[in-house]
Amino acid sequence: MTEVSRQTTAVANKAKVQGVRPCLTFKDHAEDAINFYVSLFPNSKVLSVLRSDGNGPLPKGSLWHASFELDGQEYTAFDGGPAFSFTEAFSLVATCETQDELDEIWARLSEGGEEGPCGWLKDRFGVSWQVVPAALGQMMSDSKSGNPAKMMEALLKMRKLDIATLEHAYRGGA
Repeated sequence: MTEVSRQTTAVANKAKVQGVRPCLTFKDHAEDAINFYVSLFPNSKVLSVLRSDGNGPLPKGSLWHASFELDGQEYTAFDGGPAFSFTEAFSLVATCETQDELDEIWARLSEGGEEGPCGWLKDRFGVSWQVVPAALGQMMSDSKSGNPAKMMEALLKMRKLDIATLEHAYRGGA
């Protein structure tokens, strides 16, 4: 069997999936979180909402299921009850073009939440976020144009990221 035949067979044997999207299970207040997130990001909207009628494990009015988009990416969410909580093992990444955008998103997401190191925070719903500049990936991976290690040294000293400071360290500044 040729390599092309093996690859074709492997693709044909994969299960057909209608789509892959993250699902956020909140202890409670999922609908509040969704509405907040949709208000923060362009190209975002609530697609559908289904609430509990009270005849199941969740109290009447709790969110059974919601679909929503954040900047065009689809997510689902629901209220799961007290057994559910978020950890830093899962985070959403907000990529910002400018320092003003980064400052605004950071301020709004961290309000009522908890600031963390290196551009991380937890919002008031317990969801972890990384609020990063769009140029971060390039600075981390392009050693020909700058010094990724120096940039990372600067990043590790920050809470909210400062784009000018990161770029200065990347370009060889102190």
